[in-house]
Amino acid sequence: MSTTALASELPSPRSLWDFGDPVGSEQAFVDAAAGATGDEALLYETQRARALTLQRRFDDAGAVLDAVAAQLADGPSELVAWYALERGRWVRSSGDPDGSTPWFQQSLAAAQAVGHDDLIVDAMHMLGIVVPGEAGLDWNRQAIAVAQASRDPLARKWQGSLLNNTGWSLHELGRFDEALVLFEDALAYHLAAGNAGPTLIARWTVARCLRSLGRLDEALVIQHELLQHHSEAGTTDGYVTEELGELLLAKGQPATAALWFAKAHATLSQDPWMAANEAERLARMAELGDVAP
Repeated sequence: MSTTALASELPSPRSLWDFGDPVGSEQAFVDAAAGATGDEALLYETQRARALTLQRRFDDAGAVLDAVAAQLADGPSELVAWYALERGRWVRSSGDPDGSTPWFQQSLAAAQAVGHDDLIVDAMHMLGIVVPGEAGLDWNRQAIAVAQASRDPLARKWQGSLLNNTGWSLHELGRFDEALVLFEDALAYHLAAGNAGPTLIARWTVARCLRSLGRLDEALVIQHELLQHHSEAGTTDGYVTEELGELLLAKGQPATAALWFAKAHATLSQDPWMAANEAERLARMAELGDVAP
């Protein structure tokens, strides 16, 4: 199955994704697979498995991937790259990040064999997530280099998220100055590309790193600007209100901070992902916001 044939005859799997609606995305891939045959149909099935994984329906996702695996031909191909990538994401999301590494390596090897830059970058980016320390940073740097040099628009679109991910890897290592450079590069990328939603996230991330650097007043300015944006748009962002709480707490204003922590908890406690993955963080917001149990 060639990338060109897929792009010219059937919708790109990337174009069918709505990561904010994994249920709707699942149905989109069911419909796409029904209108395709052979490897193309199986490719859409790999994406249906990813949508099921995002819904935490791990048994269903695993069954779909098993069905795809039973029909894989020997040797590297675009389909093998997609399959191994989604099998790796499934393993990682099921709670075994170390076990996902060989799958991402297999995906990378297959993508490189067929010259598919988009999948090469995706596999490298996943290795950057699951491989710890400096080795993970190196995978991220390699992914950025491929994305920046590629002629594939889909590969080039990875730049913003890769810069962000690498920045967070550096941040987790306490290398805040280096992280800020990459966060600012990600912001510049999204501004130039006109990516409205990602630009808001990138601005938040810059401010978050400024807090780690002790540049609290600069961070507060950005978070208040984001708060104003959401107020004017009629939306809320619990991450912004949480950061306002953290910044005011760091500035020695616990009473005012408590109001923002309570607002953040009211919003973020409704997010199933936060409840599943950030229980301690939610508990901190509740405690500092004096939220009744």
